[in-house]
Amino acid sequence: MNLPFVRPDVRAFLDYLNRLPGPRSHEVSPPEAREMMMKSRWVADSPVGELAVIRDLACPGPAGDIRLRLYEAREERGPGPLLVFYHGGGFVLGDLDTHEPFCAELARLIDLPVVAVDYRLAPEHPWPAGPEDAIAAARWIAASGAELGREATGIVTCGDSAGGNLAIVASLALRDAPAAVPVIAQWPIYPAADPAKGYPSFEDFGEGYLLTRDGMRWFDRCYAPDAKDWRYAPMRKSQAGMPPTLVVTASLDPIRDQGRAYAAACAAAGVPTVFLEAEGNIHGFINLRKAIPSSDGDIKRCVDMLKLLIAGAAR
Repeated sequence: MNLPFVRPDVRAFLDYLNRLPGPRSHEVSPPEAREMMMKSRWVADSPVGELAVIRDLACPGPAGDIRLRLYEAREERGPGPLLVFYHGGGFVLGDLDTHEPFCAELARLIDLPVVAVDYRLAPEHPWPAGPEDAIAAARWIAASGAELGREATGIVTCGDSAGGNLAIVASLALRDAPAAVPVIAQWPIYPAADPAKGYPSFEDFGEGYLLTRDGMRWFDRCYAPDAKDWRYAPMRKSQAGMPPTLVVTASLDPIRDQGRAYAAACAAAGVPTVFLEAEGNIHGFINLRKAIPSSDGDIKRCVDMLKLLIAGAAR
């Protein structure tokens, strides 16, 4: 069997990671696992850097206010597209702070307002709390230019891993029951797009590549979803009529094949689709720019492509 290509900086990080003592996140309580993820930011991710605006907000949700955070490279901006970001973490981990470096970098690179959504997490708030918050936040953002100080003419849904799932779910919901402005593009990043189905990459990369089979099974037990519902498994719905889509995967990711399958489903449904794979990289690379410097190139390549999709939608 041929060994998969692993970039040198990825290999060095994996060697370091796999030598670490102590329990893994799925072997501790959810609060402890969240603290571990937050601590990893300071070791593996880049600094937030300078940005004109980083402002906390909130919007009404089905179970109370949903925390949001606005990232903006300009102090003021006229009407235009706005990006809605959903963080990853298996629907159990992650928050506005774990993904702040990426959201700030994205706001600089794409030169659009970025609004991150702090949806409810399992197991305290099992499925469908996450998708309910994701959809409610997207609707509010689409209609709330005055509160944001930026009027959206269209929104772009984006998220990584579990957040990629939520980005797709929000796009589907707003396709079927439109918001104040349309979803003009979506960017699921190594998404959990078809979690109810098994794929070869789950076995091929399920141990030794950061995200593990045991970890994903723990996430699923905490999340307690209905595997037959499209708000968990969005490929159960037709993707026809979805906005232009950029799907990004990592070649060493146990959920890589879910992203590949989602890109194929979009293309088969007639959706303008671009598929990019970060060859030799791992799940989570958008949060590993300090540990894996080559990830910067992957992110910039994606943003350049997303800009073209957004420009095409504007035309």
